[in-house]
Amino acid sequence: MNDIKESLRTIEQNYKIFQQQQFTFIAALEHTRENAHDKIKPVSSIGQVQMYMDHYCNNSTDKRILLMFLNLCGDLSRLCQRLETLHSGNATTNALLEKCKTLVSQSNDLSAIRAKYPHDVVNHLSCDEARNHYGGVVSLIPVVLDCMKEWVAHSEKLPRHMMQNVSSRRAAIYQQPDRPNLHTLGVHHGQPTFVTEGAQTLLSLTEKGRAREERREVRMKQLGGLRRAIRRFLDGPWKPPGKNAF
Repeated sequence: MNDIKESLRTIEQNYKIFQQQQFTFIAALEHTRENAHDKIKPVSSIGQVQMYMDHYCNNSTDKRILLMFLNLCGDLSRLCQRLETLHSGNATTNALLEKCKTLVSQSNDLSAIRAKYPHDVVNHLSCDEARNHYGGVVSLIPVVLDCMKEWVAHSEKLPRHMMQNVSSRRAAIYQQPDRPNLHTLGVHHGQPTFVTEGAQTLLSLTEKGRAREERREVRMKQLGGLRRAIRRFLDGPWKPPGKNAF
């Protein structure tokens, strides 16, 4: 959890630097949208900003600030992935995490998002800009940061046993002796992709199947000896052919 807090603080510090350049960010969006002949629709997704930077950005200043925004979004997305591995969570933390993952999705429509007090990013826009163009894109990062900080606050109240690292629990399953071929469970190069309840059940069933097979082989050996004894009893002792054969 301390690592998560430290990563969150680092992203916040980088965001403060970005926030100080909000007018430069809006100017860059204005320039690229004009180059793209796309000034009617609002900026509604991270993917749209990426497209502007990749195809319609003509100067280094605009590219720098757009890249800074995209890097912050990428950092938040990667942090979401780390949060998933920290603990299994409860209904509250899982809902917060799903909200964060949705918000930082490349295609998510963020045009209706608005950061509220104490954030003032929307207040730095004109009424037209806030309502029709940039209110969502400037609100995205502060809203996600608030959501993640709320996730941390709720997570710290969870019982200690729920805080065990999910990856450690998965790894413990794969360290069991006499396990079946892990490639059948979606594992490659010693890296488990995910252990579901079904995979755990498969481990158990494989061990049971092996024990059943061993018991069956023992029974077959016993039955084979019994068959030979019965045959010898029915046939009687061997007698040479001839007149004394009967």
